[in-house]
Amino acid sequence: MALPAPAPSRVFAELVPAQAPAPLTPAQAGRGGPPAPSGREVHVSGSAELSAGPDRARVSVRLGSRKEAAGAARSSVTRRLEYIVQAARQRGVPEENMTVTEDFNRVENTYQMEAEVCIIFTDFGKMQNVCNLLTEKLGTSVTISPPRFYHTPEAVDTLRRQVCVAAVGNTRQKAQEVCRLFGQSLGKPLLIREEETREWGGHTESHLPNSPDLLTLQERIQNATAYASCRVFAVFEIKGKENRRNKLL
Repeated sequence: MALPAPAPSRVFAELVPAQAPAPLTPAQAGRGGPPAPSGREVHVSGSAELSAGPDRARVSVRLGSRKEAAGAARSSVTRRLEYIVQAARQRGVPEENMTVTEDFNRVENTYQMEAEVCIIFTDFGKMQNVCNLLTEKLGTSVTISPPRFYHTPEAVDTLRRQVCVAAVGNTRQKAQEVCRLFGQSLGKPLLIREEETREWGGHTESHLPNSPDLLTLQERIQNATAYASCRVFAVFEIKGKENRRNKLL
């Protein structure tokens, strides 16, 4: 039976040979030493992949009332609105993270008032506490939407920076290991180039395989998690023989 064809080899580092040594300058000749090797480089590529969970969650609380008297309809909704806002405020949600909208209409011979409170949470534990409290105290008189998790632009920018820095760090470590393999010492970087970046994840509810109402909290967070990868190319100087004392340390 014929053996399968070997997988194509992949070059991850390249050692560039040294150029012809330059003639000694009078100062170097006076010190009695040759010049440091010039033109010797190691070319490497490296990559990294990181993920970041959502840093915000939006919850909508809807309520309404339909009464024959306008004041009765308005009063019923107002009392519950005040309780919802107070419950969120007491658990550390700032005023700027709450938005209240109200709609008052006359329907046939009755008055109907509807309201919605949109709350943005940065602490998901507090979010669960608030939602559980409202469900316990207000019951079916309010409708609480499933939380919608998302990333702020600042969080996405942080993820992009972190994955780029991680890729550069991995590339430098790879170059260092290659130099040590040949008994050389890694020098300063001469070139660092970002070659490719990719971002994915953070699925919207319309793309989820199951109904959003059937997902657990952890499944929602996982679906909203963002991923990023980065590949960089770098050129480092090779300083010469690695110091044996440092190698032993």
